[in-house]
Amino acid sequence: HTPRLDDKGRLILPARFRDDLGDKIVVTKGPDRCVLIYPYAEFRTRILDPLAAGTSASRNVRALRRAYLGNASTETLDRQGRVTIPPALRTWGGLDKDCVVIGQGTYIELWDRAAYEQIEQDSDEVLGSLDVEGAILF
Repeated sequence: HTPRLDDKGRLILPARFRDDLGDKIVVTKGPDRCVLIYPYAEFRTRILDPLAAGTSASRNVRALRRAYLGNASTETLDRQGRVTIPPALRTWGGLDKDCVVIGQGTYIELWDRAAYEQIEQDSDEVLGSLDVEGAILF
């Protein structure tokens, strides 16, 4: 899906994702400079609870807390199915106008279109180089 950000930083999410997101969603930094969109309950289960259980003595736990929790914004979809992407997250993802929305099962990745095209090319190269008969994919 290739929606566009409006001048207020709002993005219309594809209808097929809206019901699964629910009333409350979390938008935060993601890997590879994408923005992640989670249903609140899923964010709590996958991100918040595990990081809260981690030890503050771990440098990696502290870094992940800062990245995921320190940049998380709880949002709601408006009547048109739009979500506001906070300015700091738009900057993180290099989001200007043209975006790509990718469903990832229990969450959504939001990409700048040009960045996604590069990531997709890199992924295709990795996929093309796999020895599928000997590879364990999951």
